[in-house]
Amino acid sequence: MSDEAERESMEYDVVIVGAGPSGLAAAIRLKQLAADAGVELSVAVLEKGSEVGAHILSGAVIDPKAMNELWPTWKEDGAPLETPVAKDKFLILGPAGEFDFSFAVPFMPPFMNNHGNYIASLANVCRWLAEKAEGLGVEVYPGMAVSDLVWNDDGSVKGVVAGVFGIGKDGVKKPDYQPGLELHAKYTFIGEGVRGSLAKVLQAKFGLNEGSDVQKFGIGVKELWQIDPAKFQPGLVQHTFGWPLKNDTGGGTFMYHFGDNYVTLGLVLHLNYKNPFLSPFDEFQRFKQHPSIRQYLEGGKRVAYGARAITEGGYQSVPKLAFPGGVLIGCSAGFMNVPRIKGSHNAMKSGMLAAEQAFAAIQAGRTSDELVEYQTAYEGSWIAKELRLVRNVKPLWSRFGTAIGVALGGLDMWVNLITGGWSPWGTLKHGKTDAASTGLAKDYKPIVYPKPDGVISFDKLSSVFMSNTNHAEDQPAHLKLKDPSIPISVNLVQYGEPARLYCPAGVYEVLYDDAGANPRFQINAQNCVHCKTCDIKDPSQNIVWTTPEGGGGPNYPNM
Repeated sequence: MSDEAERESMEYDVVIVGAGPSGLAAAIRLKQLAADAGVELSVAVLEKGSEVGAHILSGAVIDPKAMNELWPTWKEDGAPLETPVAKDKFLILGPAGEFDFSFAVPFMPPFMNNHGNYIASLANVCRWLAEKAEGLGVEVYPGMAVSDLVWNDDGSVKGVVAGVFGIGKDGVKKPDYQPGLELHAKYTFIGEGVRGSLAKVLQAKFGLNEGSDVQKFGIGVKELWQIDPAKFQPGLVQHTFGWPLKNDTGGGTFMYHFGDNYVTLGLVLHLNYKNPFLSPFDEFQRFKQHPSIRQYLEGGKRVAYGARAITEGGYQSVPKLAFPGGVLIGCSAGFMNVPRIKGSHNAMKSGMLAAEQAFAAIQAGRTSDELVEYQTAYEGSWIAKELRLVRNVKPLWSRFGTAIGVALGGLDMWVNLITGGWSPWGTLKHGKTDAASTGLAKDYKPIVYPKPDGVISFDKLSSVFMSNTNHAEDQPAHLKLKDPSIPISVNLVQYGEPARLYCPAGVYEVLYDDAGANPRFQINAQNCVHCKTCDIKDPSQNIVWTTPEGGGGPNYPNM
C-alpha cells in the first residue's frame, strides 16, 4: 500500500506552514475577520520545532507597528515586548581597540532611529502570539514537520503532508512508522522562513522568481548572556561596523541589553563574501574579545547560542507572492529591511495582508485559485514602501565596501525619503548569487583564528550543545548531496571545501587517514541548527537542505 493510500486527510479553510511571526499573525487575523463576520473558519498552523519558538532566532529590536495593528491591547495583555530602547549607539571598531569611536547617526534618515522600538526575544513573542491564536480557535501543531506538498488535478496546491515519522537511515520503514497526515486547504500559506524547502519547490514550479532579482542572504550568529548587574544598561542598543570584518566583507554586529540582565549579541555577515577560508562563527568569537565588548561579558555567563540565515535581497528580490492555491509570507518571501536589521514587523504585516485577501476569497466561494489581490495589497502596503526606500543600500555596500558603501547607502536613503522613492541610481541589481560570489582558494590565504579561551570565546561543539540541538539518529540525513563526489573532487580542490567553515554548527568535516591522505567528506547532520547557510553558500550548489522529522533541531530558550 502506498504512503498516499495509508495517509488520513484533514480539511481546513487555511493551512499555514510555520509558526513564526508571519504565520501566527496570519492565523490570528483570519480568526479575527471570521469573528467580526460571524462565520466559522478553520485554520491550522504547522510548526516543525518541538514547540512554538524552538526554532525562532532573531536579534531582536522589534518595531511594534504591525503588533499595534494586529493586537492593539498587546501591552495590557502582556506581550513580551519588555524593554523599550533607551539608547541607540553606533561604534566603529578598530583592531584591538584602536580607532574606536561611537557616534550618533545624523546622516541617517529618521526611520533608522530605534527609539519607540522594543528589545525582546522573538521566540517568546511567537509563543505569546501562539497563545492568542489558540485562544481564538486556531489549531497549532508543533513537532509537525511539513515534508511535501499535495496537488489538485489542475496543478494547484491542495495542501501539505506533515508528521511523517519512523523512517530509518536506510530508508526502510521502522515498526513505529507513521505515514503522516495530508492537510487539505482552500489556501495554503507558506511561512517556513528563509530558504524553505517548500518555497523552493513552489518558486521553481510556478516561476515565482522570474520577474525579480536574485535573492541575497546573510548569516546571523547569536549568543545570549546574563551579565553582571553593575554592567547592565537596560534599553541599550549598540551596532558596530569594522573589525573583525575587512572593508570588502559586508556585515556588522549588534548588542542589546534587555530583561533580567540579559545581553543578546551577534554578528550578521553578508553571505556574498569572497574568501572561502572565512568562518562566520570564528569571526563572531573574535569580535567578543574586542575590549569594548569584552568589558560587558567579563563576570557574566553565556546561556544560549544559535544561528540562522536571513534574507537580504530586499525590494528588488521579492518574488511573486501568490501561486495557484496559496501564498508566500514572511521570510519565505524575504521582507527584511537590511539597514534597519528588522523584518518581523514586515513578516507579521504580510501574514495579515494574506489573511485578509484569503478570507475575502473564501467568503466569495473561491478555492485553490491565485490570490492576486494579495500581491496588489503588498504593492500598496507600507512593507513595499519601506523596502523601496532602502533598496539600494545592500547593492551599494556590496559594490563599494563598508567604508564608502554604507555612506552612499545613507545618502541614497535620504534622497529616496525626500523624493518619495526616486534615486539617481534607480534600482540597482545585486548581480551574482551568494554561492557564485565565493572566490577560489588559490587566491586567498587561510585564516588562522585564535583558539577559544572557554570564558569569552568558545568552540563550535560546545556552542551547539548550548542550542539544545537534537535529531533522532536513525533517520535519513536531511542534508542531501546531489553528487556525493563534489565536496572532495571539486569543492576541496577549488575552494578548500568552505562548508567546514561557513557552517556555524560543525556539521561538515573533511577527514583524512593516518597518513594525511585520502580525504573524505563527513556530514554530522545531528549537529544542524537549521540555519540553511549550506543550501545558500555551497559554491557548487550541491547541498540541499530538507526537513528532518518534526521536533528535531534546536530548542532555543529566550532567543
